[in-house]
This record gives sequence, structure tokens and C-alpha cells, in this order.
Amino acid sequence: MTADGPLVPTVPAPQYGVPAEEALARVRAFAAHLSLRRTIRRFADRPIPDGVIEEAVRAAGTAPSGANVQPWRFVVVTDPAVRRALREAAEAEEREFYQRRVSDEWREALAPLGTDWRKPFLETAPGLIVVFEVHKGPESPKPYYVKESVGIAVGFLLAALHEAGLATLTHTPSPMRFLNEILGRPREERGYVVVPVGYPAPDAEVPAIDRKPLDEILVRR
Repeated sequence: MTADGPLVPTVPAPQYGVPAEEALARVRAFAAHLSLRRTIRRFADRPIPDGVIEEAVRAAGTAPSGANVQPWRFVVVTDPAVRRALREAAEAEEREFYQRRVSDEWREALAPLGTDWRKPFLETAPGLIVVFEVHKGPESPKPYYVKESVGIAVGFLLAALHEAGLATLTHTPSPMRFLNEILGRPREERGYVVVPVGYPAPDAEVPAIDRKPLDEILVRR
């Protein structure tokens, strides 16, 4: 017991077993592998291997979270009719965004990427993972640091899917309430991101963009 109440039971911390002389090589190889990941908007008509999405979600569920509440829900959508409904609803919101809500500055930033209100990937990708934040509800506790926690989990998810050789895209329609309506989710769940998953189409292309160099993003003190 402590002044704050009973202690949570403990187990020995994992030691991972990575020899010091292998650490740099491992993280360098991991970084090189992740650098190959690109956002894909054109997907092949090719099925996702059984079990891969489930294991990727399992990996996402190991992410740290505020007070270990784990405030996330991953809704996997493969039904073509539901994917079409999500596309139609998302495009309605996106059309409004691009025609009425987007600022000139934002439109200029998006122009090199060639994006617009059309979101065919929501229907052509063989799978969608719709990620929700889980807030306090009848059967869910109050969460802490929700966006930070869910953001870390989504990072784990993308890395796991990339490890399996699958392509992804992070789509954030706004507003997202239609996700609850179409997927039958309760009000305490709030849409965070939609992740189309599949293999790139044979003729898929991506913008020729660069990543910031290490000396521009790393600061030592």
C-alpha cells in the first residue's frame, strides 16, 4: 500500500537482449526501411493476406497511453458497400471543404500533392481501418492525453503495416461524425483518422518530395 492506494502488481521489465554492438545497425536498418514508406492513393485489386490487419492492430494496441487507459478503437472495414458509403459521405464533406472552407494558403500548400475532394481510395483500397478516440462513456473510463495516445498507436499501426509490405494513406475528413453513423459507433467514440490499406496499383505514382535532413530536425543540448 501507498498513500495513494494499492500498488499495481509488477513483473520484471523486459531487457530486450539487443547487444550494444548491434544497436546502431538495427536502428539504421529500421530507419532505412521506414524511409521507403510513401502515402499511396491508387491501390491494386489484390487481397490483403489473412490475419495481417489483425496483427497490425495488435501491434498498435501495445502503444503507451495516458494512465494506460488505451483510448482507441480500430474498426476494420472490408465490405464493399460500407466502403462505398464511407467514400460518398467523405467526398460530400471534402467537396464542402475544398469549395468553401479551405484557405488560399492551405490550398497553395496542397497544390503540389495534387489532392482534391475526390477520394476514390476509400472504395478501391481492399481494407480501411477507421481509428476512433474513445472518450468517457457508459462503459469507458475517462481517458488522459487522448490525442497523444491515439497518435502514437497510429504510428505503430502504420509501421506494422509497412513491415508487412502493405501501402497506407492517412485520411482525416472533417467533420468526422458520419463515421459513427455509418459504422454504428457510440457517441463517446470520435473519429481520428481513416487508414486505407492494400498494395499499390502497378501504375501508382507518388510526388517526388524530399524529407528534411537529420541536422534540420535534430537539436542537441
